[in-house]
Amino acid sequence: MKANYLASPPLVVAYAIAGTVDRDLTTEPLGTGSDGKPVFLKDVWPSDADVAQAVEKCITPAMYQDTYKTVYEGTAEWKSIPTTTGELYAWDDASTYIQHPPFFSDLTLTPDALKPVAGARVLAFLGDSVTTDHISPAGDIAADSPAGRYLQSLGVTKAGFNSYGSRRGNDRVMVRGTFANIRLKNLLVPGVEGGVTTHLPSGDRLAIFDAAERYRSEGAPLIVIAGKEYGTGSSRDWAAKGTLLLGVRAVIAESFERIHRANLVGMGVLPLVFRAGENAELLGLTGRESYTIEGIDDTIGVRQALTVRALRDDGTERVFTAIARLDTPVDVLYYKNGGILQTVLRNLVKQG
Repeated sequence: MKANYLASPPLVVAYAIAGTVDRDLTTEPLGTGSDGKPVFLKDVWPSDADVAQAVEKCITPAMYQDTYKTVYEGTAEWKSIPTTTGELYAWDDASTYIQHPPFFSDLTLTPDALKPVAGARVLAFLGDSVTTDHISPAGDIAADSPAGRYLQSLGVTKAGFNSYGSRRGNDRVMVRGTFANIRLKNLLVPGVEGGVTTHLPSGDRLAIFDAAERYRSEGAPLIVIAGKEYGTGSSRDWAAKGTLLLGVRAVIAESFERIHRANLVGMGVLPLVFRAGENAELLGLTGRESYTIEGIDDTIGVRQALTVRALRDDGTERVFTAIARLDTPVDVLYYKNGGILQTVLRNLVKQG
């Protein structure tokens, strides 16, 4: 707020004349006039009449006519950009900025039947108030990170990494930056901050993306377990997109931030909450168990109770109930279709 004068060009000029911003221009002078008297801001600030006169004299219809008659032609630099023609975008496999998104890969007109999540492993075991900034790719891309190593493998130097935000059109970069926040605290690796996890049952410590890829090769679905207010903070679409692309099928938390819960449903990831008075600690969960979520089928309904089985390494089992946070019939529809994108596309095809 102390720098809000920067939003006013006249104030920028006034402070430049004063030679310092450490001055109260409402009571202190800008400087001294040629007559030796102090000159205050009010002495040089134009009146409304002065401004109106300047606008009438300097702003003419011809200015707008000359500017806008070629507005759709673009500058010489714009015209020199190579382009292609056709109704479909020509995806470039060599691009590190834009890639063909995978959300419609193998899409069929009829969605596959819903199935229980069986033998899932925990990718991240998290505490309270994990924000979308912890989840979503954002900021600088570290050289020694899955995204950084991927870009370097394509010949991009660290100086050319840019940021996750600038590469949000490339899912291959963004998925590697999901859960990569340097302040993330994954309880599967206690005492360590950052986007790392423990692969189970091997016990290997890996970057979260690398662990997700190993689980994918092993055919193991993934879940995330969290505490209160999961997904709080700004709404970030890649917090849900990246979660899906990592292979996460469900998130079990004590509570969700409203928009992030909806975004998870919109990407086909099932949000579940523990029953009131229960959480991972009280249930004795460590995140090292193998999880099965029963009751997921085409009859699933609004806020349906599902049975979760957590199988420990010693063969014992912890069984508890979680509530599917499909809060409306529309949520159920999106989830059955695999997400809002698939729902919309299928509807368009049927109407076309």
